[in-house]
Parts: sequence; structure tokens; C-alpha cells
Amino acid sequence: MAPVRYVAIGDSFTEGVGDELPDGHMRGWADLVAQGWADARGESIEYANLAIRGKLVWPIVEQQLEPALALKPTHLSFNGGGNDMLRPRTSLAHVVAAFETVLRRCDEEGVQLIVLSGANPTRQLPLRRVIQRRGDLLSHAVEKRLASRTDVVQAYNWFDEELASPPFWSEDRLHMNSRGHHRVAARVLTELGVEPPPAWWSLPPLPPMGARGAAYYREHVGPWVRRRLTGTSSGDGREPKFAQWSEFAPRES
Repeated sequence: MAPVRYVAIGDSFTEGVGDELPDGHMRGWADLVAQGWADARGESIEYANLAIRGKLVWPIVEQQLEPALALKPTHLSFNGGGNDMLRPRTSLAHVVAAFETVLRRCDEEGVQLIVLSGANPTRQLPLRRVIQRRGDLLSHAVEKRLASRTDVVQAYNWFDEELASPPFWSEDRLHMNSRGHHRVAARVLTELGVEPPPAWWSLPPLPPMGARGAAYYREHVGPWVRRRLTGTSSGDGREPKFAQWSEFAPRES
């Protein structure tokens, strides 16, 4: 088989925030895809992940795309726009143009593009209707733009009603928990023509956790508002977790 060199770019969704392992490592769907892919092939793949939490879509493209392509990957996954949707003056065309830039550069470099839409957190969030509408519009626009590109791997998660339900989300209600990341990984692997472990579609529910009421706003909404007011990001000063190739070997069955 031809070697697989898979690089992921994006924000917290792709970094793996919400799927924290006991040692503090943020795993997430992209790591799970890399491992599941190696397991299915029965041979190692090379994997890199340049995603940084808190990034808007154009900083993802401007800061991560060319370093990712410089690694000479065979496959590149891209998702972005989730943080843009939380901003009041987000331009839909501005976000879609970022997807078009990634598509063009992957075409130019001969890299297989994997496009994802993020999962829908709005059932649990304040300003649900506003964010839902923006997410619907963005997801439809990206799907329409790529409808004729059957050569692009397309793994859309926004309209997955089960994934949108509370048991798939972490205590901040904005990032998926381990169940959510496994479900997204199962969808990506399926679109790649790889059979995921059946349990990944819906792992057993996790015990309820997280603050509610005023405590939720104090612990999670307040810090987000302060970052907006100060022009800072949760990703400031962070480095990619896998900036260079890491080998993911198949696990023993």
C-alpha cells in the first residue's frame, strides 16, 4: 500500500479540546482517525496536527496551511469557522473563501483534502438561535461549494442530530467530550473508506458533570467574554501538539 502522511489543521475542534486523557494530553477526533487508520491498514501512518484552539478561520489558513503542506502530506484535513460564528459581524463569504483557498492549494500540491463541518453545540449555549442560524448558513454554503468535488473527502457533522445532543459535549458546552470526538472520528474514517470500530458511533454516556446556572456563566462564559474584550485568545502562546510527523503504529488486536 502507498504510505499515508496525514496532517490536520484547524482550531480547538481539531486540536482535540474536550477529549483530555489522564496524562493531560488532548486527544480528539484527528488523533483517533490516525490511530484507526493505522489499525485498519495494519501498518504505520505518519500524522501531524498543527491545530490551535481559539483560531479564527483565516489565521488557521495563514498560519497553518503552508507549514502543513511543507510536510509533503498525502492527506490534509481542514475545519474552521466555529470561532468566527461566535463573532457578531462574521461574513459568510469571508469564511467560505478560506475553504476555497485550502481547496486550491491542496489541488496545486496534489494533496487529498478532507473537509469537515464542526459539530453543533447550540442546544446547550446562550444565544442559541443566532449561532444556529450562522452555523446552518455556513454549513450549507460549504456543502454547496464542494457538491461537485467528489474527489474531496467530505465529513459533515453540523446536522448530526444525535451528535448535537448534550451527552456528546463537555462541561463548557462548547467543545465535544470523548464520546463526541469518537463519533466524528467514525464519520471521517467511514468517508475515507475505512470501517471504524462500531462502538465509536455512540460510546456509553459519561456521568453528568459541569457547572450549571450562574456557576456555568462564571466559569465558562465570563472568561470567554474577557478574552473578547481584551483581544486575546485561548490559543495565545500555544504550540501545535504534533508540529512534525509522528508515527502511529497499528495496535495489536
